[in-house]
Amino acid sequence: MTRASGTGGRRDWHLTEDVDDFLAHAGDFLRSRPGPHVMPLTWTARLRARGAGAFGTGPALFGRLERAGEVHAAFFRLPSRGLGLTPLTPEQADTLAAQLAALGHSPPYVSADHGSATAFAEAWQRHTGVTPRLRDVRLRLYRLGTLTPPDPLPAGRGRVLGEEDLDQAVYWCGEFAKAVGESASLSAESWANSRFADKCYTLWETPDGTPVSVAGMNPLIGGQIQVDIVYTPARLRGHGYAGAVTAEVSRAALAAGAREVALFADLANPTSNALYQRLGYRTLTDWAVYDFLGPADHARTSRG
Repeated sequence: MTRASGTGGRRDWHLTEDVDDFLAHAGDFLRSRPGPHVMPLTWTARLRARGAGAFGTGPALFGRLERAGEVHAAFFRLPSRGLGLTPLTPEQADTLAAQLAALGHSPPYVSADHGSATAFAEAWQRHTGVTPRLRDVRLRLYRLGTLTPPDPLPAGRGRVLGEEDLDQAVYWCGEFAKAVGESASLSAESWANSRFADKCYTLWETPDGTPVSVAGMNPLIGGQIQVDIVYTPARLRGHGYAGAVTAEVSRAALAAGAREVALFADLANPTSNALYQRLGYRTLTDWAVYDFLGPADHARTSRG
């Protein structure tokens, strides 16, 4: 299903529930700036591989802002999830909010670079009266410049996990999910439908073979690989393991053909941000998520 509706600029937003139709029109645009477009590239690839049913009930929704045959912006929404946006101007954000509100959509949140997320949140409040609330978690998106591995490296080596290492991957990703507050309950049985299943993982092991840190990377999409996840147990930090494993997985991403390598970092963790910068990662943009609260939600939040 593809449709464009509304008046004025709103006619320029073309909506569809078909990911293949969306990518046929907007794929080149997304691949033209893989860094800022990392989220739509990643999630549309996952959707094509797994189907919408893997992400919740109901259809997915996609949209592109197209004028004179040229795509200028895009968004996606997976079932039971919020909006993900490419960078938008305030005017583009306003026309998108107006169209979605007119069609009766009610996304629970918006996630995008800080400027675009803020512009959409403000527009959504204007058009719906719904209160946006900025999440406390602040992320920064980095892009690799020149990889500069730690010197010296800690004793040990990197080891890529293979299919025979499923138990290791499940364990390490489960520990990561708990550490960052994700609600994932991972097991060998649930692994295939988790967000962790399509990554390639590298462990850093000490000379006696003890794993001490893990890093993962997403598949190559649009010439880019996203490093996602990096985790060292708290008791093992301060030994250089995270830097070593991140350098190892970044090198693997380049060897796999990535023209660009990206990663997100939590700005509340200055240690990891400084580490990525020492390795050669440079700031691309800050990221924000706004939750949309109706009157009842707002009252509950105000009561703490």
